[in-house]
Amino acid sequence: MIHGPLPETARSSTAVPVARHATCSRFGRFNRCPPRRSTHVAFGGKNYLDPATASIAAFGPATVANLGPGFDWLGCAIDGQGDVVTARVMEGLEPGKVVIESITGDSGRLSLDAPLNCAGIAAIETIKLFGATPACGIGLTLEKGLPLGSGMGSSAASAAAAAAAVNALFGGPLSKEALVGPGLISESTVSGYHADNIAPAVMGGFVLVRSCVRGQPLDLQALRYSGDDLMFVLVNPKFEAPTAEMRAVLPKQVPMAQVVNNCSMGATLVAGILEGDASLVGRALDSDSIIEPVRGPLIPGFADVKLAAKEAGAYGCTISGAGPTAVAVVKDAAVGKQVMAAMMQAFEKKGGLAINSAEIVRLDQAG
Repeated sequence: MIHGPLPETARSSTAVPVARHATCSRFGRFNRCPPRRSTHVAFGGKNYLDPATASIAAFGPATVANLGPGFDWLGCAIDGQGDVVTARVMEGLEPGKVVIESITGDSGRLSLDAPLNCAGIAAIETIKLFGATPACGIGLTLEKGLPLGSGMGSSAASAAAAAAAVNALFGGPLSKEALVGPGLISESTVSGYHADNIAPAVMGGFVLVRSCVRGQPLDLQALRYSGDDLMFVLVNPKFEAPTAEMRAVLPKQVPMAQVVNNCSMGATLVAGILEGDASLVGRALDSDSIIEPVRGPLIPGFADVKLAAKEAGAYGCTISGAGPTAVAVVKDAAVGKQVMAAMMQAFEKKGGLAINSAEIVRLDQAG
């Protein structure tokens, strides 16, 4: 895939033009491997990591976190929308320094200051793991394909794409799994220290987070869905639900009966994934008794959307991440169309919300 110059509508923090050609990375959605990494030792003995190519792009997919009872410990990557980050060599810049040259698709809302932007933070943290200073500066361009505050892992998509692009620019010295850490640090600046979006955005498929505690090793378990009949319907209304605000309503104490229910449904959800049983996944996803009951009322019309989805044939429906996107599990595209239409109508008529996007997607196993 070839990337040309940025469109005239892109905002830019520098006057430096973007390289005309980009190779696409196997660490993201694209499928060409960069050249092998190389290093050199400069005068004075400092070790520098040479770039493997002039410019390279990577894709960060949308993700569905929580999946009902899997709050903060389960998420999955999905096909369809996502963010693209292109990293390029900037010879005139201080070695190892990261700048964001432009951002499109954010309506001017995101910072062009790298240490204050999810993509920039992920890139900076990725470089720290190289073990050598990059021999050049790095310029990033971010193309936002996901709406902000959508509940589809917008910040994680930017972070995953940036970490992958910078890693690939220098020949891929880090494994795919190692890129989760930089992405997690980035995510923590906007949505808290939890890996249920960034881990699947980087690794693909379903990822179970066994442990995610600051100062301790991150412990992740990839879960392979063995079936071929799992499809998701995602309907994103024009209503923003910032993660920080949606976390503020969470209960500090939970009745034992609700804890038991969510433990049981969480185990059922994992069983459904490993068994390749879309029906079981959907029914478990639909059964959260702790998080959804307090967040749902904050999303206009959500209760009606959930009911409409199931009446139209969905196995189950819940909030994607912190919302406002609603996600339903269906067995095929035909049922998916019926469910999507019912969900859209419920958001519009019962919630009074216009629809930003609606799609029927499959699991993204690659990240």
